Amino acid sequence: MAHHSEEEGKLKRKELWKVFFILSAITIVELIIGFYPSSFSSMALKIIFIGGTLLKAGFIVLSFMHLGEEVKTLRYIIIAPYVFFIIYLSFIALNEGLYSDGHKATMDKNVLLHSQIKGAEAPAAKTTEAHH
Repeated sequence: MAHHSEEEGKLKRKELWKVFFILSAITIVELIIGFYPSSFSSMALKIIFIGGTLLKAGFIVLSFMHLGEEVKTLRYIIIAPYVFFIIYLSFIALNEGLYSDGHKATMDKNVLLHSQIKGAEAPAAKTTEAHH
């Protein structure tokens, strides 16, 4: 167990509270934006949320891995792969996740259109007798 003076302990706790409030502020801004999605375009929302996530992730890495005290080049070397990986995963989730049977988003539009027709019901599933 490391032994710190009371003064060092106060500085550490102050730093932890600073991190807490910064991360909380970013999260609260994201929540407020999330409650009013019609104020933003779909692309703007995606950019805001992915950017906020990257900002929080970078801040966590800089704070808790103690990279904030390192040389700027070392920070970039360590954070850059994470940033590119998160951007890549976001691209895959936002683009490729909309494909269904080779038709981009057509299934969702058809389901939505079908559900808006009054009196329309989903077709019943085919039933077959079990073979013994």
